[in-house]
Amino acid sequence: MSMTSQTPPAATSPPAEVGVWLDRALGAAAAVLLFCLMALTTADVIGRYIFNWPLRGAFELTELMLLTLIFAGLPLASRADEHVTLDFIDMLFGDNGRLLLRRLVDLICGLLFLGLAWRVWIKAGKIAGYGDTTEVLRIPVGPFVYFMAVMVAITGILHLTKVIFPAPPRGAVPFDPNKPTTT
Repeated sequence: MSMTSQTPPAATSPPAEVGVWLDRALGAAAAVLLFCLMALTTADVIGRYIFNWPLRGAFELTELMLLTLIFAGLPLASRADEHVTLDFIDMLFGDNGRLLLRRLVDLICGLLFLGLAWRVWIKAGKIAGYGDTTEVLRIPVGPFVYFMAVMVAITGILHLTKVIFPAPPRGAVPFDPNKPTTT
């Protein structure tokens, strides 16, 4: 009789579970938005150049979908650490120094994002109060600006979460002045 040892599945922390859900929801929304942008652009180009009948308000819809796509992607990029970074300081520190630096950067980014979200929320209230709409289709702009504020706030919360639950430090390549760089 052979005994096989089965390891229990690794327990995930609540922030990780929320992050997975956020990745899936925003990733799916981004995919749908990209498809809609592609379909809208294709229909507009075909209508404009083949039938001489462009889609009314296609430019406005494109603007609003791009806004939604960009701000839906902001938390995804922050969670995955896919922002443009400069790592010339990282090589000066050891693992603990890099971890402390990442926590400090995430703290600063989180506070800045939350401050920005607060200001965007105030602006959204003003825009909604004015009843501002798009020019051709008369789509209310306020809900889109509120969406921007919420996505920026989520991004700030993600950065502050990474201060408490940091990712392991990325290994920095030590600088060698005698070795030419590839970048």
